Amino acid sequence: MSKVSILTAGKVHPRVIERLQPHFDLVRIDRPDPALVTPEIAANVRGATGFNGMPADLMAALPHLEIVANFGVGYDGVNVAHAAANKIIVTNTPDVLNEEVADTTLGLLINTVRLLPRAETWLRDGRWASDGAFMLSPLSLRGRSVGIYGLGRIGIEIARRVAAFNLPVSYHTRTERKDVPYRHYPTLEALAEAVDTLICIVPKTAETHKTINADILRRLGPNGVLINVGRGWTVDEDALADALENKVIAAAGLDVFQDEPNVPQRLIAQENACLLPHVASASVPTRIAMADLTADNLISWFEKGHPITPVPETPFKG
Repeated sequence: MSKVSILTAGKVHPRVIERLQPHFDLVRIDRPDPALVTPEIAANVRGATGFNGMPADLMAALPHLEIVANFGVGYDGVNVAHAAANKIIVTNTPDVLNEEVADTTLGLLINTVRLLPRAETWLRDGRWASDGAFMLSPLSLRGRSVGIYGLGRIGIEIARRVAAFNLPVSYHTRTERKDVPYRHYPTLEALAEAVDTLICIVPKTAETHKTINADILRRLGPNGVLINVGRGWTVDEDALADALENKVIAAAGLDVFQDEPNVPQRLIAQENACLLPHVASASVPTRIAMADLTADNLISWFEKGHPITPVPETPFKG
């Protein structure tokens, strides 16, 4: 009996390929482009996987498609509306990266406030020996109040870590959570007004586009720190560059950007910005766990008839 055909579209983690090969016939295209779908691919493919890239026209070119296994917790690059309308299951990789991203978030916050990357460069460049001690960091975590914009799975882990640093935690979500001890603010404006440190961990949706704007940054104040580990989409980067240049806020730490991997030169030029190349979940153990869950969703669907982690827009009703 022939194996089910699975399409791998664009960049795919090698562990996903390793896990899928014994179970499926794998068909590769270099990018998620319907122009690359041959009649043979269209006739045979029943599942697909990739890294946050599955547009509606590609799914439409695969008439027998049953499931899209997305590598990553974010799936804004997958047209879930089309998938839902055509009874195509979409899965992602929640939970397995929560703690890694939360750890990185606290590391980025500390680096931003205490200037640790600059201090290490000072040592490596020989300036400790030649010029003396590195400067005192103008900021400290002590006495800070932290607001978290988004309190989903990762946001909760960030909040727990912040609280362990003996810092008060508040948050903004559309709906107040009853299962947490943190103070809820009904608007992002109210949260920014109440805190001096804002951590952003919301997904890319129409509602979150450039919600961190000049007004929000002004409300954080001159002692304010912005940390973004969600999506670059959420921050108005021009407004942020203005705020950093003009000392409207004190500092920013960013792991995500609007047009990755292209980072605005105005942000790169700011000494009060700590910038990372989207590495929050980028450890070997975590990426292997994400790859395993991606593969396990496909294996479970075709061997057992149900996915493991379907996204809310395409719920599985067994």
